Amino acid sequence: MASVSQIVNKRPKSIGPKTSIASAAKTMRQARVGSLLVKKGKQLVGIVTDTDIVRRAVALGKPLGKLTVEKIMTSPICTIEGSQSIDDAQDMMADLGVRHLGITKGGSIVGVISVRDLLLHYKRYAQSKISAEASYSEPKIAQD
Repeated sequence: MASVSQIVNKRPKSIGPKTSIASAAKTMRQARVGSLLVKKGKQLVGIVTDTDIVRRAVALGKPLGKLTVEKIMTSPICTIEGSQSIDDAQDMMADLGVRHLGITKGGSIVGVISVRDLLLHYKRYAQSKISAEASYSEPKIAQD
């Protein structure tokens, strides 16, 4: 089974904690991602996701141009070591009720993995199994 580090987004986008929700949403849209790491200086202080924006700001009628991500971000970031299996990441996301995990190497976050990443991995895995099974032909039984 593949490890988390094999399918991780190694270039996660980040923003500052004083970034407005509206600006964060635009950044997510432009980058085509569902989460942004929140950095204060060089230190990661949290993660803000599209779900955070919807549930903690939009649904409550908060002012998206004035409210900052530090008010709705998730902190601390839920993490998993990059050497762990993809199944471990799936189990952790289910147990914690999150859709994104920070990937660590030597205690530092080096990337982010999302539920979408897991789905794509499992889809490719299933397709390769189907292709392998389709290319295997059963031997013919000799008839008298």
